[in-house]
Parts: sequence; C-alpha cells; structure tokens
Amino acid sequence: QVQLVESGGGSVQPGGSLRLSCTVSGFTLDDSSDYYAIGWFRQVPGKEREGVACISSSDGAPFYADSVNGRFTISVDNAKNTVYLQMNRLKPKDPAIYYCAAQIGPVVLLTLLADEYDNWGQGTQVTVSS
Repeated sequence: QVQLVESGGGSVQPGGSLRLSCTVSGFTLDDSSDYYAIGWFRQVPGKEREGVACISSSDGAPFYADSVNGRFTISVDNAKNTVYLQMNRLKPKDPAIYYCAAQIGPVVLLTLLADEYDNWGQGTQVTVSS
C-alpha cells in the first residue's frame, strides 16, 4: 500500500522560501516495473484543491501551474524515495495546506487534475505573513 507523508511546512515572511518533502513508502520511485506521477496540490478553506506542480517517470519535464511557474520547483530524490517542492519568493496568495499525491501504474498522466491521483498524504500547512 502506497503511503505519502508531507513535511516541511511552516510560516515565512513574504519573499521567503520553504522546501516541502513528500516521503513515499510502499513504492520505490526508481522501480522500473511501474510508472509514477507525483503532484503537489494546495487547498484553502472554502476553495477547490489547486494543483501546483507535478512530475512523472514517463514524461521528461515537470509541469507547473501558471501561479507558481518560475517560483516553485518539483524534484525527486530516488535515494531518499522523496519528492520535494522548493518554494521561493512566497507571496501572500500562497498560504494553504499543501498535499502531495501519487498515481502509480503502467500508465500515468502528467496532470494537475486532482481526480487523476489515487493516493494522498495528510497535508502540511504553509503560512506567509509579515
């Protein structure tokens, strides 16, 4: 059973940086028998979950939402079986609970659509305030 655990959330001032981690268990990211897609999403109360970044083992380049492109970077550390979201130049519009999610199987989609992801972590809170 695939499990995802997020960490690294916290409070920063506008313009600051945070790095979120998504540690994966139950699946090895460099396992060649199946593909994966890992996405980072965020949600604020009363709003829909928004996809911000995703990466897959079947597509070369990661994909970002326009709202974070150029500020956020998603990356994979196979040795630690962990996916990171480096968030730079944080803005007052970025606070949310951030979730990572995974698709694993013979076919995966590089997408920011939450409904395509089967496995979700519990989330980590990000706050931006001066």
